[in-house]
Amino acid sequence: MLDELVRRLLAARNAQGHWEGFLASSALSTATASSALALAGGNADLVDRGLAWLARTQNPDGGWGDTVRSQSNISTTSLCAAAFAIAGRTPPESARAWLERAAGGAGPDRLRAAILRRYESDQTFSVPILTVLAIAGQQPWSAVPQLPFELARFPRSWFSALNLRVVSYALPALIAIGQVHHRMAPTWNPALRWVRDRASEPTLDLLRAIQPESGGYLEATPLTSFVVMSLVRAGLGDHAVARAGTDFLRASAREDGSWPIDTNLATWVTTLSVNALAPLQVLPAGDRERIADWLLRQQYRTEHAYTGAAPGGWAWSDLSGAVPDADDTPGALLALRHLGVRHPECREAAEAGVAWLLDLQNRDGGIPTFCRGWGKLPFDRSSPDLTAHTLLAWDAWRSEIGAQLQSRIGEARRRAIGFLTRTQRPDGAWIPLWFGNEGEPRQDNPVYGTGRVLAAVQRESGIAGRGARFLLESQNPDGGWGGAAGLTSSIEETSIAMYGLAGMVGAESAIQRGVEWLRNATGNGVRIPASPIGLYFAKLWYYEDLYPLIFAVSALAKTIKLP
Repeated sequence: MLDELVRRLLAARNAQGHWEGFLASSALSTATASSALALAGGNADLVDRGLAWLARTQNPDGGWGDTVRSQSNISTTSLCAAAFAIAGRTPPESARAWLERAAGGAGPDRLRAAILRRYESDQTFSVPILTVLAIAGQQPWSAVPQLPFELARFPRSWFSALNLRVVSYALPALIAIGQVHHRMAPTWNPALRWVRDRASEPTLDLLRAIQPESGGYLEATPLTSFVVMSLVRAGLGDHAVARAGTDFLRASAREDGSWPIDTNLATWVTTLSVNALAPLQVLPAGDRERIADWLLRQQYRTEHAYTGAAPGGWAWSDLSGAVPDADDTPGALLALRHLGVRHPECREAAEAGVAWLLDLQNRDGGIPTFCRGWGKLPFDRSSPDLTAHTLLAWDAWRSEIGAQLQSRIGEARRRAIGFLTRTQRPDGAWIPLWFGNEGEPRQDNPVYGTGRVLAAVQRESGIAGRGARFLLESQNPDGGWGGAAGLTSSIEETSIAMYGLAGMVGAESAIQRGVEWLRNATGNGVRIPASPIGLYFAKLWYYEDLYPLIFAVSALAKTIKLP
């Protein structure tokens, strides 16, 4: 089984020798892109194909999930119905009926309340959804919260003190959506209206300054679509930002009429693949050199225009819209270490990456995604999975870097373990940021989170023991793991649980049962279906075709020799 999985993973590389992967098509992305292109005009063929794809992939219950393997949800179904309306079509009656059931009744008030309730205090995604519904004529503009786009004029270093109700990555949406709302439903307060009038041009200039060469903010279809829709509806369809964003949406459409949530996760899946294969030593020296050279070119050597991130980090993709973050940076550091390429440039890059993560560490000892200290909303607060991944990277390079960085790692590691100790649940689990499970009551994925953290803290006997007990107690009778006890087993979650348990005393039997489950689930390595457990920005589900393959190789490479 392992030989077949390794063969498939090696064969999945592209012509340049690294991995690119394939993200699931997304109903939400397809709906927002179709809406934006319909408003921009001149894109009838793409809009028709997008709506046809939505019609083909509507769930039997009348709603849409984020992927074709996902449960219907109120956000995606609302945006899909709005896409038909914006394009001048009648939304399916079954979608209207589904929304009424989900919202607890008919009418815009019920729908608005349900959407706001889903995201609680975080307006990062609720306000864009309501804005699209207002553009579609399904919500009054007066009922859409006004985003304070004028605050984008302040220095980035002030943002944590401003207590914004949107996260750092959403700055383009803050500006564009704030501006369209200001034009459609200006505040009654004359002083604030004057401030916003004066802020319009400078914040549009900022929006252009942080737009990547590709035109796609974060390479993300939904975020870019929200910006384009807002600018067009605000009468700014000819603005350079709107034109570049529209070009990005045209270029990223798939042949079947759909759009993914993001262009690709090339850097991320490459580092995951390298790290999974490392114990097997199957990559020839020339291949290792080639991948290392490619990874070194992906490191950011200047301050990033979008987030203001310092040099030294890595992003999830090699494309211009990606930004450095605290999951891809540890992944790249681990991959460079595992590739074993010994030349000064690797050590210099590693020292810069290690320092980047040290500087990102929050006061609570944990590691956030993009920016230190911006706030308590998702992606700006510390999270256990990122903290654990960072610990692995620090440990991997600690003996190879300068004495000053070694000393800093010692203190930073102590604080990170303190964070993980405080955030461990009473049952021993940790909750990750970037993965979830739709079947879990809160849509969390404690199995994934615990497996990831456990792999980094096995020397910490107290928290490691509790984490291992949680995973052992969460194993399903069939031998696999789902996102929590009793949830359907998946290749991804089973592999992550096995990876975390590897080397833990008393886990051998559970691991062997997991190996047998993987053998049966994959047909001895020939069937590798992906599950929608990936959690993108703002509760947006996705799957990546390479995840089950990579995770299974990683788990089996670490555990296959156990008795």
